[in-house]
Amino acid sequence: MVNLIHTQDLTSKAYEDAKRIRLDVFVNEQHVPESIEIADEDQAIHCVLYDDFQQALGTVRLFPIDETAMKIQRMAVAKDDRGKGIGKQLMEYAEQVAKTHQANTLILGAQLHALDFYHSLGYEPFGDTYIEANIQHQNMKKTV
Repeated sequence: MVNLIHTQDLTSKAYEDAKRIRLDVFVNEQHVPESIEIADEDQAIHCVLYDDFQQALGTVRLFPIDETAMKIQRMAVAKDDRGKGIGKQLMEYAEQVAKTHQANTLILGAQLHALDFYHSLGYEPFGDTYIEANIQHQNMKKTV
């Protein structure tokens, strides 16, 4: 059994867990500058997936664009926990949270290696590929 929670409280354990996973994945593994990775935190909704032992395994954040759209960002799963369906559970949870905030359009910038994953969840690519933090991305969108 897993526990999924979300927070906007930057002093919470959930936020600290989300931040730790993101620093491990994006800053340490992918060499994204921390100043890019940890930005606009107070405007986002941070989602975290915990296991039965209350260990944080993955995170994703929702960033409001306008009254009906949100951007899904900073999807990260701890290295030892990849390939276990955690990303799918996080995305489904983020979509539910977005709906409770009246968002019906979700947009994300997928790293190219993750295109098939997001496509399998119903996201469709749009626009040209682009470089962000020295990593090639593709915008994708889904109506929920």
